[in-house]
Amino acid sequence: MLEQPVFGRRLRQLRTERGLTLSALAGEGMSTGYLSRLESGARQPTERAVAHLAAQLGVSPAELAESTGTSLAQSMTLATGLTGDEAGETLTAALKASDGEDPLLRWQALWRVADWRRRRQEYAEQRVCLEELVALGATIGLPELEARALADLARCLRSLGEIGDAVDTATRAYDLARGKDLPSHVVASALLALVSVLVEAGRLPEAGRYGDELLAEVEGTSGTRWAEALWTVASLRDQQGETETATKLMDQAIRGFDGRDDLTLWMGLRISASRLDLRQDPPHTDSARRRLAEVEAAMPFAGTRATEQLLLTLRARLAFHEGRTDDALALLDQLDGFNDMLSYHDRIRTTILRDRVLLAQGKREEAVADLRALAADTEASGNMGLTAEIWRLVAESLAG
Repeated sequence: MLEQPVFGRRLRQLRTERGLTLSALAGEGMSTGYLSRLESGARQPTERAVAHLAAQLGVSPAELAESTGTSLAQSMTLATGLTGDEAGETLTAALKASDGEDPLLRWQALWRVADWRRRRQEYAEQRVCLEELVALGATIGLPELEARALADLARCLRSLGEIGDAVDTATRAYDLARGKDLPSHVVASALLALVSVLVEAGRLPEAGRYGDELLAEVEGTSGTRWAEALWTVASLRDQQGETETATKLMDQAIRGFDGRDDLTLWMGLRISASRLDLRQDPPHTDSARRRLAEVEAAMPFAGTRATEQLLLTLRARLAFHEGRTDDALALLDQLDGFNDMLSYHDRIRTTILRDRVLLAQGKREEAVADLRALAADTEASGNMGLTAEIWRLVAESLAG
């Protein structure tokens, strides 16, 4: 017979599979309180209890005592040493099968799965994990865990285009981190989320104040969080019209971050820097081309389908700025063959680029109609920065 708590998990699994309540399973031969303690692992089952429960479930006593899989703790151990999809799939399966285990252990497994979903750009699935992580953090009573999950949830919501909810969530993360005097790395994570979503919402003065606080928080450090902070504030300064400052921050992050720490981030920095190059007046096409070549060289080692999509859009943008509108349109057409894994922000910018190509080719009526519809969509989702950019392009096209 299996020892507790494995027996209790097996018993709960069979009961829930059959849609039985505690009282229905207990029947007349057992109290629901005793059954509840069996399921929680607080009591060791007797042979008589096993026989009664097996009859109620319609299985043999041997089947009731049979384990159907590994525990979450075993799966966490098995996932050690695995990377990428192998680890993610192992833990996802274990989480689905587990119930009632140590909440701290579940939090660790969920955190790893959420990060795996993020790297695969599976934002809807990541959101489900993060919402449970927020709830678990509150239940466990560790504000640091709750704040970390809230910060990541805010960034996930930003990727999904839900900017209003993202701002509220990032604000909760920041208030919790500051209010509970949490460690600096937790505060920095909350600030990273807050600045990025405020920029997306078009609340630039507010984002600017938090951006200064973020740079002060990471001053004197290095590594992933430092590079992400410089990247985030560079995007903010670009939106504020401080292009020179933005460029300096991006160059500092690229020079100071070692790709061996996180090759995916290393590639992301160069992708963002090339985008910034092409937003200059006039665009720095040579610099953008060089950065994109560096990313393409790293694709065999850390490339994803989403990164490949981003490269296509930036190569199309480069072609547009070099006056090769037919090439730009052909590159954008290649995106139709992908499962769309871009974030909401990048999808909108890709559509804007296509409309700019159409404007350059003289197809103004088609482009303006699409831009008007796009502006209504971004305004409804709370992306006021993108909305303003789209309407500015509409006005320029109508005036020109």
